[in-house]
Amino acid sequence: MPALTLDALRRHAVARTLFKPTTLPRAIERLGFVQADPIRAPARAQDLTLRHRVADYRAGELERRYPRLRIEEDFFVNYGFLPRAIHALMHPRTPRQPWPAQRERQAAEVLAFVRERGIVHPRDVDAHFAHGKVKNWFGGSSNASTQLLDAMHYRGLLRVARRDGGVRLYAARPADETTVERDAALDALADVIVGKYAPLPAATLGQLMSHLGSGAPQWRDQRAAVLRRLRDRLASATVDGTTWYWPADENPASKRHAPDDEVRLLAPFDPIVWDRRRFELLWGWAYRFEAYTPAPKRVRGYYALPLLWHDRVIGWGNLALREGRLHRELGYVDGRAPRDAAFRRALDDELQRMEAFLALGDDA
Repeated sequence: MPALTLDALRRHAVARTLFKPTTLPRAIERLGFVQADPIRAPARAQDLTLRHRVADYRAGELERRYPRLRIEEDFFVNYGFLPRAIHALMHPRTPRQPWPAQRERQAAEVLAFVRERGIVHPRDVDAHFAHGKVKNWFGGSSNASTQLLDAMHYRGLLRVARRDGGVRLYAARPADETTVERDAALDALADVIVGKYAPLPAATLGQLMSHLGSGAPQWRDQRAAVLRRLRDRLASATVDGTTWYWPADENPASKRHAPDDEVRLLAPFDPIVWDRRRFELLWGWAYRFEAYTPAPKRVRGYYALPLLWHDRVIGWGNLALREGRLHRELGYVDGRAPRDAAFRRALDDELQRMEAFLALGDDA
């Protein structure tokens, strides 16, 4: 292979994940994992990610179809959705902090309650057991029952059966008799990470292996060994002082990675832009997710969507629904939009696709 360049890595990063739109199950299978986020601006991150990869996708479709799909909501390297076969590789989990005896009794009682009811809403558990209030991660107050259900879900005692108005409804997780040898399971999980986020700078590869310690905490001490095996079976090259990794059967310099002519507004957690380190190396400017940044300190906006044209992220867009209409505020790294009629047409097409995705103008 000739000397690799950042231009080739950039084209590879875009082309390998923007595959031809397919069905929802196939898209999730190919991605391996879809990160979720509850903010809707103008739609949730998981929907914004899937709309580029699923034919005729509509906002909320994943949540509506979830009960019928062979997927699970859970924590992987982040929280999101993944195929059931991959999900099973992380369980049973053994968290670092064991429960005290009282917590074990509470969990056993709640599990029996869930099994009796089939599917439960957190408010039903709270009403039945009255566990009281506890301090949450943000310093506020939450129902203790809600935190217990979250913990039981993480440990694999419960699964998310569906959502009701965005709230997770739980069912008992069936026992899985399938056993996978530890190293094989970890190697398969590591391959999912690379499959989604490659090409990866070496530092990001190590970071994601650390995140996998939360998805499979029982094997946290195996991180170094997993990383060594992974590096051995990946292809790599050093470009401008940074070492990059990607699947050995892929060729980043292939002419097949030629970019198309479309404009795309990407979710902040889309695999193309998720890694901010890689983002700066490939596109030469800093993108930050600013939803939790105080408004006076925001540079690009509350929920700025990176704007991709060809194989370049040239700006960002803040979109909002107001009175049933899509409003947009666009910004560009160079200070203005490209003076190119093809770009204007492609941008108009993307905004029309966004309106269809949001079902604006539909009678239903």
